[in-house]
Amino acid sequence: MTVGEAIRAAAEALATVSDTARLDAELLMAHALGLTRSDMLLKAMRDPAPEGFPALVERRAGHEPVAYITGTAEFFGLNLAVSPATLIPRGDSETLVDTALERTGPEGRAIDLGTGTGALLLAVLANRPAWQGVGIDASPGALAVAEGNAESLGLAERAAFRLHDWRVAGWADDLGTFDLILCNPPYVEDTAALDPQVRDFEPAGALFAGPEGLDDYRILIPQLRALMNPQAAAILEIGANQAEPVGALAQASGFAVELRRDLAGRPRALILT
Repeated sequence: MTVGEAIRAAAEALATVSDTARLDAELLMAHALGLTRSDMLLKAMRDPAPEGFPALVERRAGHEPVAYITGTAEFFGLNLAVSPATLIPRGDSETLVDTALERTGPEGRAIDLGTGTGALLLAVLANRPAWQGVGIDASPGALAVAEGNAESLGLAERAAFRLHDWRVAGWADDLGTFDLILCNPPYVEDTAALDPQVRDFEPAGALFAGPEGLDDYRILIPQLRALMNPQAAAILEIGANQAEPVGALAQASGFAVELRRDLAGRPRALILT
């Protein structure tokens, strides 16, 4: 069977699992070949299919996310390593980076709270060459991934990653202050119905935040001002139905609040100043 034939067969097999079955099959095949997807499509479609490809398709058929199978995901033009210790960066979260780049000057210091892969912080630093940043996470596994991503992107000298848990008193005492705070906290309701590829594979501690999905906002928002320089902004990702309750929490802590929507027009980020 050729690469092209194997991709077609895999796409058919994955059609009941994924809305992007053909793309999934192509990404898995490119990974099996050790090629970029574009190089595979241009040069390898008539080559023999690699022996390891069916095992990758079987994993995807079991709802395992493509990013965990390949170990990589793209975010804001960056190729990032991912692992089951981290959430998979989503394109919707690029709204936070766009907003940050619109609101920041040429120099400054940023912190990413719950950094995971480091996606938010590294995307900002990649586009702000004079900025420095800190990413914190309560997961040592996530921090190892973030540090590796910083190294591979040539950003390790400007990005420090540290083990901190905002649920523990005194977590921010030695961090200093910042010109920009980025945060994509857990915000999914405990009883939310999630796709199996999310529910069964991505880390629950980075997803769920109580019956309303607001527990981490309640902890974090009252503590943000102590981390902020006078003209700083904090940009928080929110769920599509959370603009009002999270905004109310922010206003109760003395913040002015501005809403940003993602490319689909859904509420995605709140800017706190």
